[in-house]
Amino acid sequence: MRTRYSLRRYLVGAVVARAGDEMAGPALMLAGFAVAGSSVEASSLLAGITLSAAVGGPLLGALLDRAARPGRLLAGALVLYAAGLGAILAGLGRLPFAVTVLIAAVTGLAGPALSGGWTAQLPGVVPGDRLPRANALDAMTFSAAALTGPALAGGVAEAAGAPWAVVASVMLVALALPAAWALPARSPVRPTRAREEGAAPPVRPVCPGGTGPPERSSRARPPEPSARARPPKRSARPVCPGEAAPPEHPAREREPERSARPDVVKPPGRPARERQPGRSARTRGGRGDRGTRTASMAGDLLAGVRIIVARPALARATLASTVSCVAQGMLTACVPLLGERVLGGAGRGAALLSCAAVSALLATAVLARFPRALAPGTVIWAGALVQAAALASAATGSPLVLVVAFLATGCAEGPQLAALFTVRHREAPERLRGQVFTTGASVKITGFAVGAATAGPLATRSLPAALLLAAAVAAAAAPAYFAIRADRRPHLRTEPHPTGSPGCRPTDCSDRY
Repeated sequence: MRTRYSLRRYLVGAVVARAGDEMAGPALMLAGFAVAGSSVEASSLLAGITLSAAVGGPLLGALLDRAARPGRLLAGALVLYAAGLGAILAGLGRLPFAVTVLIAAVTGLAGPALSGGWTAQLPGVVPGDRLPRANALDAMTFSAAALTGPALAGGVAEAAGAPWAVVASVMLVALALPAAWALPARSPVRPTRAREEGAAPPVRPVCPGGTGPPERSSRARPPEPSARARPPKRSARPVCPGEAAPPEHPAREREPERSARPDVVKPPGRPARERQPGRSARTRGGRGDRGTRTASMAGDLLAGVRIIVARPALARATLASTVSCVAQGMLTACVPLLGERVLGGAGRGAALLSCAAVSALLATAVLARFPRALAPGTVIWAGALVQAAALASAATGSPLVLVVAFLATGCAEGPQLAALFTVRHREAPERLRGQVFTTGASVKITGFAVGAATAGPLATRSLPAALLLAAAVAAAAAPAYFAIRADRRPHLRTEPHPTGSPGCRPTDCSDRY
C-alpha cells in the first residue's frame, strides 16, 4: 500500500529548495565581485540566470503537464540547477566571462521549477477542501526563503568566503531532491478538451424545488434478475425523486431477431489486419509520430498561454502581480543606496529586505488562519495599492519611516502571492496547471529583472525619483487589474470546488470565491 505524500514533506522540500534559490543570487554576485572585482560583471551573472527563466518556464511547464510522474522531472530540473551553479563557480576566473554568463543563462532555464513548477503539484498533495490553507502555507515558504537565503549567503561569505556561499546554495538545492522525486503521480482522470480550452462545463440538471443533486435511477435497488432476464440498464438521464424511470428502449431487444433473419446476408469484410496495411508502421515510431508529438508540444505551449489570456480572472491576477513585481525589482535595486544614505551603511540595506520578509511571513500566516476572509482578487489589487503607498513614503528619507515602509511592503507582498496561487489553482485546467504556474512565474521573474535594470541607473542619479517611479508602477497594478473585464457568465461546476464548496448551482462561482 502506497503511503500518502504529506503536506509537511512538501513544505519542507519547497522551503529548502527556495532558500537555496534565494541564496544563489546574492552568492553569485558576491563570488563574481570577489573574482572579477567589478559590480557590472557580478550583476551580469545575476541577470543571466534570471532573464532566461522567461524561456524555460513555459517549456518546463509543458513537460511537467505531460509527465506521468512530474516529481521525477522536477527533480531532474533541480539537478540541472544545482549542477549549473557549480559550473558557474568553477568557470569564474578560469573561463572567458562570456562563457560563464552563457552557463548562467542555461542554468536559469530550470529556475521556474523551484517556484511555479513545485507549486503546481500542490493539488496532488492535499484534497480540495484544504487547498486554500495549503496555498497560504506554500506562499509562506517564499517569504521564509527570502528571509533566510540572503542572510545565509552573507553569513557564509563573511565566514568562509564568497565561493563557499555558492557551494552552500548548491547543497540546499540538492537537499530538496528526495522531496521532489517522491511527489505524487498525476491522476489518471483528465478533463475534456472543451474544459481545457476554457469552455463552460456542462450544466448539471436540477430537480424542481430540489437543493441537492438529482438521484439516478441506478441508485434504486433493482429487483433480483431471473436466469433469463437481463439486469436493468443505467438510465441515460438522472431521475428526480418521484419521477418514473424512462422505459428501456425496445430496439435493443429486437436486435437479435433482425440479425437472425435468414434473408439478410451481411457482406463479408476484410480482416482487420488487411484493411490498411502498413498503418501501424506509420504511426509507431515513424516520422509522422515524431511530427505529431512536436505539434502536440507546440500546441500545449500555446494552450497554456491561451488559458492565461482567455480566462479573465487568471489574466487579471497575472497582469496585476507582474506589474507589482516590476515595482518590487525597482525597490530591490534601491536597497544598497537606501542603506548607505539613510541607515549609514550599504550592508544595512539587507536588513530592510529582512524586515519585509518577516512581515510577509506573518501576514501570510494570518491569511492561512483565515483563508476565506477576503476574495483573492481583492487581496491582489489592494496589496498593490499598499505597496505603492509604502514606496512613496520610503522616498521621504526618514529612517523610521523607511523601516515602516518595508514592513508594510512585506504585509502586502505575502498575501498577494498566496491570493495569486489561489486564482491559478482555481482557474487552471488540470492538464495545463504546470504550464500556467511556470509561465506565470517566468513572467514575474522577468518583470522583476526589468524593474531592477530600469531603477538601477536612475537611483544613482536621484534615489527619491527612483522610489517615486516604483510607487507609480505599483499603483498602476490596480487599474491594470480592472482593465480586464470580469467574466460574468455562470461557471457551473459538477465536481467539488477547490475551496471546498460542495459544487455550485446555477450561480456565478467566480463571485463567491
